[in-house]
Amino acid sequence: MNQISDSARSAGTATVAALTYGMFFVFAMTTDAVGEIIKIAKLEMGLSNIEASAFHWASMVAIAASGLALGFLADRFGRKPIIILGLGIYMVANAAFMLGQDFYLYLGLLFIAGLAIGIFKTAALALIGDISRSTEDHTVRMNKVEGFFGVGAIIGPLLVVVLAQQGLAWTHLYAIAAGLCAAMILTAAMTRYPVTMAGMETPTSLMRSLSLIRNKYALGFSMAIALYVACEVAIFVWLPTFLDGFVGAGFSGFIATYAVMIFFTLRAIGRFLGAYVLERAPWGVVVLVFSGLIFACFALSSLLGREVAVYLLPLSGLFMSVIYPTLNSKGISCFPKSDHGAVAGLILFFTALSAAFAPLVMAYVSDSFGDGDMRVGFVMATILSMALFAFTIWNCWKKPVEQALREANLLQYS
Repeated sequence: MNQISDSARSAGTATVAALTYGMFFVFAMTTDAVGEIIKIAKLEMGLSNIEASAFHWASMVAIAASGLALGFLADRFGRKPIIILGLGIYMVANAAFMLGQDFYLYLGLLFIAGLAIGIFKTAALALIGDISRSTEDHTVRMNKVEGFFGVGAIIGPLLVVVLAQQGLAWTHLYAIAAGLCAAMILTAAMTRYPVTMAGMETPTSLMRSLSLIRNKYALGFSMAIALYVACEVAIFVWLPTFLDGFVGAGFSGFIATYAVMIFFTLRAIGRFLGAYVLERAPWGVVVLVFSGLIFACFALSSLLGREVAVYLLPLSGLFMSVIYPTLNSKGISCFPKSDHGAVAGLILFFTALSAAFAPLVMAYVSDSFGDGDMRVGFVMATILSMALFAFTIWNCWKKPVEQALREANLLQYS
């Protein structure tokens, strides 16, 4: 077997890492711009809150189904071909947004795009394990990757606002994403990916993925992540609606106008800082402190209304930054690398399922019990943030996964 030099291996790893960052950046541009899109589409198409929420849950349901049913593909067929397959489908779906203006066309394309995201995201998450040196390094890399996702989540809503100011349709956002996908597909095709060791005991398959639901680590982290995601999507899906009509003087008015972009900016900054903090502090303590601050932001916003929410809900992005990538990393790292695609798919299933239905339930609650007032929906989100805080307290106290992570460092990364 030919030996690959350290410099060549490092260059290949850097290219693979950059492509992974790019994938997260691009799909964040579209999925996390949904709040701004909903605000425009409601007026253009005369939609209710529940109808408009379909722009979000259509893609999230598809991501959930794809993650659970197709997450094993990256383990069986390799990371590179599955990433290229997912990006190709995603590119075509995004380009098709320019075919015409129709509510059901949009929903169909969002569903197809969601299936594609589930395919290439699970492969990308598994790839992070392939290039990591330890479970700790895995967590740091996951925070960096999610940092680039956070940057895309800033650019996406900003592009929608700029397009609207220029009199252009929000669908041009998807055309831009399709062009970026084409460039990444070409780069991925010419890039050498690290070799992944196949599982020796249980071949990867759909049944193997489904069996992971019974695993205490996979299920526990999946449920915790579902709670977190419900809080996060409450911000970028419904905060523009919650603050719609708010008239603030000076600085508060500026924050209300750009609330989602401020939230995403703070979340992106926090994820890059989180990679630094997690190298120096126990991960359990970090997620405990940050989840407590998230709960405080939601609770005070629900109790005191928009005058307080306009500041605290965007600020919560700074505290949310480290939660998702850290819990995701620890959940995946409890398993052999040959199962990382399947585990990532299972966690993605619960992630997307929560992202799909939490905003829908918020819409139902606000329409049914608040006459459309989204403050009522944020009361529900506050309860979920409290449950997440309770989980992190228990995790920090009991340390249920420390033994599994130590074993992974010895058997998978050494």
